[in-house]
Amino acid sequence: MNLKRHALTALLLVLANAPAGADQANPVNLAQIRQTAADFEHGRLVKQDYRQAFDMYCQAALQGDAESAYSIGFMYFNGRGVARSLPLASHWFKQAADRGDTHAKKMLTRFGDAIPTNDPACQPPPVEPEIKLVAAPNPNRELVESWVKQIAPVYSIDPALVMAVIQAESAFNPSALSNKNAQGLMQLIPATAERFGVKDSFNPIQNIKGGTAYLHWLLRHFEGKVDLVLAAYNAGEGAVERYQGIPPYQETRNYVKHILASYQKPTHPVPPEQLQTKLTIEQKT
Repeated sequence: MNLKRHALTALLLVLANAPAGADQANPVNLAQIRQTAADFEHGRLVKQDYRQAFDMYCQAALQGDAESAYSIGFMYFNGRGVARSLPLASHWFKQAADRGDTHAKKMLTRFGDAIPTNDPACQPPPVEPEIKLVAAPNPNRELVESWVKQIAPVYSIDPALVMAVIQAESAFNPSALSNKNAQGLMQLIPATAERFGVKDSFNPIQNIKGGTAYLHWLLRHFEGKVDLVLAAYNAGEGAVERYQGIPPYQETRNYVKHILASYQKPTHPVPPEQLQTKLTIEQKT
């Protein structure tokens, strides 16, 4: 019994955390969510759990599933796991009826006097704020700094740290190319660029985004210890872990010393894992 419950809960987690888009609204997925919600509502194969059922119906209803909207209305109408409320029931019956559900239309006809009330318990997630940046070729330092001041906060990183890394890596040359094939403003090697979704390392905004994403990962991995983060950025996190500190490479030690001379902050707040803002990059034509 517990194994079946775990399987259904796993389905909830996978579907509920799927990225927004066409795949999330796939009718098969919605049918699976609705069926699993019904299992929780009625205690089929799993222990009856009205809260779980409501949350799953909500997930599907917000993506346009009429049957799930009707089911939420029916829960409110009968007080199944929620306080009985004809206005809230009417709200969901109307949502379902507007999508063609005949049962919902009949319920609205029978109880049409109840004024639908918006349901605060089932709302779409807030719209993610979005920053749109347009990359231009050969940007000057001021333009690069303006990009950094917008990109770094997306990753909860001090812009001054990103600027110090750019200064050390490329001296603000977006076309910089090292003998190790490190590219662009933040000198991304191809493997790091691919790891953080950078398709064109010579696109200055993509490069800053990729380098900042790497700093975000390193700050979390090394718990905000700036010297270790910088050493890992230069020599790779594997080298830092292998030597349990700054590797005994003269280049790396000079690199860390040089940046800390200007940044002068031995620790940085560990950034949260989840980003709060969507960043869109466009290429200027």
